Amino acid sequence: MDKELFDYTAQKVDELLAAASSSQETRDAAQGWKDAIAAGADADVATVELLDIIDRHHTTIDEVLAFARGAAKQVLGVEAAEAMLAHELKRKEEGAKYCDCAACVAAQKLLAKHGRPVL
Repeated sequence: MDKELFDYTAQKVDELLAAASSSQETRDAAQGWKDAIAAGADADVATVELLDIIDRHHTTIDEVLAFARGAAKQVLGVEAAEAMLAHELKRKEEGAKYCDCAACVAAQKLLAKHGRPVL
């Protein structure tokens, strides 16, 4: 892996770790990538392992809408859930297919950069 792609990958891994919206599995995969790199593992192999994990998690706009209509009220509060719902309904109307939280965006960009675009 060339330095530019490695640096981009490292940046997105850091974004995945920093995103409050990252699932535990995503956090574990991102940390696993960092740990593998720190231990001297082959970056290409470690990256494929990371990509395989995050490639299984594509939160659709309909899943986000279901969350906004339900559990978000308890997790985020009614006002924030309503704002989220309005935002996501607008995005769906505009043709969005996937979640736009920080974790999902970082994962989608990372996958695309490595030739695995979310369709």
